[in-house]
Amino acid sequence: MPRRPRIHVAGGFYHVTLRGNHQQPIFHRDSDRALLNTIVARAIDKYDARLHAYCWMSNHLHLLMQVAVEPLSMPMRQIAAEFARAMQIRMATTGHFFERRYHATLIEATDYLFTVLRYIHDNPVAANLCTSPEQYPWSSHHGYLGLRQETWLTTEFILGKFAQDRAAAIRGYETFMSRDHDQKSEPFPEGAFIFGSDEFIQRIRGADRQARSKQELLRLMAEACQRFQVTPERLASPLRDGHLTKVRAWIAHQAKLRGIASRSAVARALGRSEGTLRSAILRYPAELD
Repeated sequence: MPRRPRIHVAGGFYHVTLRGNHQQPIFHRDSDRALLNTIVARAIDKYDARLHAYCWMSNHLHLLMQVAVEPLSMPMRQIAAEFARAMQIRMATTGHFFERRYHATLIEATDYLFTVLRYIHDNPVAANLCTSPEQYPWSSHHGYLGLRQETWLTTEFILGKFAQDRAAAIRGYETFMSRDHDQKSEPFPEGAFIFGSDEFIQRIRGADRQARSKQELLRLMAEACQRFQVTPERLASPLRDGHLTKVRAWIAHQAKLRGIASRSAVARALGRSEGTLRSAILRYPAELD
């Protein structure tokens, strides 16, 4: 079964989870978590990302990361690879260290961020490792309380949604975290790929479909170039010889047949009009399959 393509939104917020292979522990001593801190700091700096929250559990990781232009896969690949390599060297083991690719959920940058933040910081409590987030040392909860300074952690954005004054914002965060469970907002749907309002989900899905359609159309055009022995430059040129016309007709026909793109989208990609493509399809029916 093919992997589901990632949704990339520049500036987007993602809740990321990464689990140890076969649910095995990924940390064996405190210095292992300290090493991960260093690796994460290096990766987010390299790719201009921001880490808004984290929790290092015994056999899995939680991160609330905001990406810039580079997709989430770039910093996450570096984090997973560097940490796995370091641990395998120390433990003299080989094979997969993490269970599978990380899971990422795109989060709407509204109150839904609060839900995810609380979910991450409450994870040790939910796992019965402690009775309050304050008792668990390996999360960003302490940074939000102002008890720990980590230069690679960004707390200002979410705290600023509680209040502009930092002291008031921290009090607002404490109140938020201390609410009874039955008063909390919509629970975070672990396993989902998008978390937000219906309008946000529909907008992201629509943009994602358009991006995938464009990528599939580009792959179809590359397939046509290989099949008919033409270069991408000639295909996109204003030339109108019969061979190129046949190739463009084939692309338009196959795009519709495979459900990749509309004729108008193909026309835009090829720099032609819909009428020109329609005429070419009618002129060369035997060349289209």
